[in-house]
Amino acid sequence: MASQKLLNKEIESSSSPHVLVSPGETLESTSAKISGIVLGRKHPPFWWVSFGVGFILLMGLLYGITILFAVGIGIWGINIPVAWGFAIVNFVWWIGIGHAGTFISAILLLLLQKWRNSINRLAEAMTLFAVACAGMFPLLHLGRPWTFFWILPYPNTMGLWPQFRSPLVWDVFAVCTYFTVSLIFWYTGLIPDLATMRDRARTRLSRIGFGIMSLGWRGSAVHWNHFQTVYLILAGLSTPLVLSVHSVVSTDFAVANIPGWHTTIFPPFFVAGAIYSGFAMVLNIMIPLRSVYGLESVITERHLNCMAGVMLATGLMVGYGYIMETFTGWYSGDLYEQYLVVNRAIGPYGWTYWLLLTFNVVIPQLLWVRRVRSRPVSLFLVALSINIGMWLERFVIVIVSLHRDFLPSSWGTYAPTGWDWLILFGSVGLFVSLVFLFVRLLPMIPMSEIKEIIAEREEEAA
Repeated sequence: MASQKLLNKEIESSSSPHVLVSPGETLESTSAKISGIVLGRKHPPFWWVSFGVGFILLMGLLYGITILFAVGIGIWGINIPVAWGFAIVNFVWWIGIGHAGTFISAILLLLLQKWRNSINRLAEAMTLFAVACAGMFPLLHLGRPWTFFWILPYPNTMGLWPQFRSPLVWDVFAVCTYFTVSLIFWYTGLIPDLATMRDRARTRLSRIGFGIMSLGWRGSAVHWNHFQTVYLILAGLSTPLVLSVHSVVSTDFAVANIPGWHTTIFPPFFVAGAIYSGFAMVLNIMIPLRSVYGLESVITERHLNCMAGVMLATGLMVGYGYIMETFTGWYSGDLYEQYLVVNRAIGPYGWTYWLLLTFNVVIPQLLWVRRVRSRPVSLFLVALSINIGMWLERFVIVIVSLHRDFLPSSWGTYAPTGWDWLILFGSVGLFVSLVFLFVRLLPMIPMSEIKEIIAEREEEAA
């Protein structure tokens, strides 16, 4: 009787923001629902349309890169003094988006936050795809991308070595380390689910493929013990990367003597902005997939509410960074810094500054309202505004800071060309294509971690 009353109470509170998994979910239904997305032969029209749009944009990216290699970076709008254009803006934006996966997987795991269990797989995959999109932009910006290996410390007969005092070299090590650890962390978490996919696969080819990738997993106590140990070690290794990678990227700007860049607030400011945009991108991907595939029972209102809370907190940090950036520019007494503050607000690109404040500071204040945080449509729109605003922030930092230099005689303007826009949207197409291929080929929600929550609930009910 007591267990039945407890179960009835859970069913009545299934819409509560405190529920991590719907009471109707069982171990078997969870495996069938999540594995069925991959093993099912038919996919909804939403998948085909989304993948088709991403694939078309990806073809545009390949075409743009081909022309770039054949003609050179002169097809872009970069000039003197704006030598860094969309390529660096996109690089910093994509690196920031990749931060949410590691934050959700590593830091929240170490903090024993159970609400991460339904969303960490998708966030980890998003990290890998975002870093892949980011990594290509510095290479394209080299002008001679086939010589990219010159910045790697490899033994060579000419005795030429990278300039390790350059933050651009630091980027190579930071991004490569971040990608490598994130990839291992993501694959390690996949292993128990790959074994489940192996056991439920309907064709021989699928069973062989998932069997090879699951590395002989049988779910024994020894396997689980080794898995938990390695997973926690990788989480401990990944946690400092959340702080280090975007801090290193921010030093590309902070070590320069350009007004608007030479400031010590950039490392924490960039990290907060990265987590901010990363969580927004996770929501922009997760909310449509949650609705199309009927995953409301495992991605509940609790998950949406928690992610909105993290976005609100990091958004307030970003807003504080804007205030301090303006204050230090005025308080420094530096004529050039003071002019930059004014130029950002009322200069030729002033409209971008006010748009980024609207998208990054004003609109996210709606997250204080519970109804906005709990409703998928409103939360999706707020997250979309944040992603647009964070791209505009990078535009303001790079373009607006460069187009007005120390000498009025060296001032200039920047106008992106069609090739700039094509490669930007093409990188979005690459990201979308990779995300939907991942959804089609691998389980996007960790079944083993969802089952752990269900098993704990059943033990409590018993």
